[in-house]
Amino acid sequence: MRILVVGGGGREHSLVWKLSESAGAGKIFCAPGNGGIADIAECAGIRADDIEGIVSFSKREKIDLAVIGPDDPLMLGLADACEAAGIRAFGPRRAAARLEWSKEYAKALMKKYGVPTADYRVFGDAAEAVAALGEMKGPYFIKTDGLALGKGAVFAESRAEAEAAIRSFMIDKIFGEAGSRVLVEECLAGPEMTVLAFTDGKVIKPMLCSQDHKRIYDGDRGPNTGGMGAFAPSPVYTEAVERECREKIFAPTLKMLQQESIDYRGVLYFGLMLTPGGVKVIEYNSRFGDPEAQAVLPLLETDLLEVFDAVINGRLVDIDLQWAPGYCACVVAASGGYPGEYKTGLEITIEDNPEALLFHAGTRRENGRLYTAGGRVIGAAALGDTLGAAAERAYGGIRRVSFDGMHYRKDIGGSYRE
Repeated sequence: MRILVVGGGGREHSLVWKLSESAGAGKIFCAPGNGGIADIAECAGIRADDIEGIVSFSKREKIDLAVIGPDDPLMLGLADACEAAGIRAFGPRRAAARLEWSKEYAKALMKKYGVPTADYRVFGDAAEAVAALGEMKGPYFIKTDGLALGKGAVFAESRAEAEAAIRSFMIDKIFGEAGSRVLVEECLAGPEMTVLAFTDGKVIKPMLCSQDHKRIYDGDRGPNTGGMGAFAPSPVYTEAVERECREKIFAPTLKMLQQESIDYRGVLYFGLMLTPGGVKVIEYNSRFGDPEAQAVLPLLETDLLEVFDAVINGRLVDIDLQWAPGYCACVVAASGGYPGEYKTGLEITIEDNPEALLFHAGTRRENGRLYTAGGRVIGAAALGDTLGAAAERAYGGIRRVSFDGMHYRKDIGGSYRE
């Protein structure tokens, strides 16, 4: 089978790596790919959001399966365009992916079907949003309605911080039209968890629960990023918590998909928080998380290509997901200055380390050398019998990566590593 993975980050590197292990995989392409993906797949110089270019390439190269990694091409209807051209696609169609690209839409559906989530208000006018803060009790969570590279959510402890976030989203348009409408949410407290789940619209099959670290600095300080590391399985996802999620979140979400006639085939991401009042949904995403995929996929023993086929063909019920024992931890090395301004084109050196997998995110190759090409550069993922052992090996891997200004958190896994 000829496979095209769409995207060029760490998530896509982990997908290419896992698919390459499948007995049914033939040649694998990646668009646009990166400097690490180029070692195991043929990279095509096509942007992930170039829908016409990807479809044309897929026709020319006789692609049997397109695996769509990022959120933007899903929002732009890449799955729809592939299917219209006779190309099988793994990833939800545009209408189904709306669960991610419109938080207002997703929250309304959660409320309708009784999926527990934070209270919220939606605003299309900045002045109204700022005025309404006086009627609410802080702290606040300010979110863009649309996609914002995983950075469209601001925790504001004070009213002044909340006003600044609203103005940056709605007036300064730092995320373009994604911030034309904002949600002001009740601030939930508790451990944050992610459950990635396969679904064909008939059944939902959850993967291992993971936890990621979104803030740039140790101790969960500083601005949000796309993710500085992750680990799986989560120690806080006990049997009781899993049962609560199945009964109160996964089952009503499946009912929602079916009763709203949402043809959802792909990965559904449940961003969860374990609050004193029970588990609540922070958000849905319509694809694998990044870096959660890098912590979950190394533990998957079931053939990933077979899972994708089952999802597309509506027979996911026949798949029994099998997982390796132990844990996986992933540590992300970022460019200095990220998530703000940062330099690219810095040479990267890497020493061999057989205990860790290196998933490239923002890298490129030129004349046999490797250079930085993004904010998040490389993630080191490693397995271990305990979370502490997995984290120790992951940190051993990331210490063998070097470039000017390189930064990574030292507390991935936190107190759970003890």
